[in-house]
Amino acid sequence: MEKTMKAAYLPGNSTAILKEVPVPEPGHGEVLIRMKSSTICGSDIRAIYHKHLGKGAEGYQNKIAGHEPAGQIVKCGPGMRRFKEGDRVVVYHISGCGLCNDCRRGYMISCTSPLRAAYGWQRDGGMAPYLLAEEKDLVLLPDNLTYTDGAQIACGFGTVYEGLQKIGISGNDAVLVTGLGPVGLAACMLAKVLGAQKIFGVDVVKERCDIAKDKRLVDEVFVSAPDTLEKIRQLTGGKGVERAVDASGHTEGRQLAIRATRSWGKIVFVGEGGTVEFNPSPDIIHEQKTIYGSWVTTVWLMEELTERLSRWEIHPEELVTHRFTLDNVAEAYGLMAEGKCGKVAVVFDEEVK
Repeated sequence: MEKTMKAAYLPGNSTAILKEVPVPEPGHGEVLIRMKSSTICGSDIRAIYHKHLGKGAEGYQNKIAGHEPAGQIVKCGPGMRRFKEGDRVVVYHISGCGLCNDCRRGYMISCTSPLRAAYGWQRDGGMAPYLLAEEKDLVLLPDNLTYTDGAQIACGFGTVYEGLQKIGISGNDAVLVTGLGPVGLAACMLAKVLGAQKIFGVDVVKERCDIAKDKRLVDEVFVSAPDTLEKIRQLTGGKGVERAVDASGHTEGRQLAIRATRSWGKIVFVGEGGTVEFNPSPDIIHEQKTIYGSWVTTVWLMEELTERLSRWEIHPEELVTHRFTLDNVAEAYGLMAEGKCGKVAVVFDEEVK
């Protein structure tokens, strides 16, 4: 096995750079994972790529980038309880303390212990040939899912799955998704398999609307315009949708999600950043609507989602529009930052499944 490896870092000036670093050794309860696929999250662009804006949980500490990794265990430290060398795994991208109330609920994302460390933020992530991970952060990847499927499960698809669980999706529901980046596209894909009766998508970027339409993830898609709300109401008998998901992180997208939802409907916000302005009485109170906030997912729901994706034969990889090697990681981040594509993946073995 190699003693050193190239690894990608984000200096905060709209570039990605490669450095030569040692290949780590697994300690007690740790595994060394050979990376197969590592996808790029919009949160990296928002909080790290252009400038290091994040604080606390989003405070980047100049670690190897990438918090959406999947690969194969090649070496185990002592004290392993479940996983073994050769296992195909995805990584829950926050390593919590394991002892606080949030961790015991499975929400390591919400851990506030100083021991909490997110892969790609406060500890080394997946934009390198090898990743050192805690055994407790792993989920087994079924053989019929690709590594690029797996790379998207914890963050993008897990975030959406958690949010959809909170608002509930069934064949009774017309669903609106505002923001058709990778998370919004994942929301469309999962809402469809969960039985949504109609799915409407909205984005300000035509290219993203085209992806949703071309991949048949939506029944109707709109490039955001002043009459979009009225069009959605017309398509729903003047009443609006039963469920809405905002993945835009923008006030106009969030306002549309609220106002296009009918009385007694439910809305979930999963898009990070930005603000929102609405009038509580006509927008929420008088129409008995509920807004949920949802941040990533639990470990157990991530494991459940992985099992169900396998059973449904649903492949998150279908949302990947561009693939790069690690040597071209700067180009990969630059493309993702433009905001006109689907998911971007850095792959380490194009033939792996």
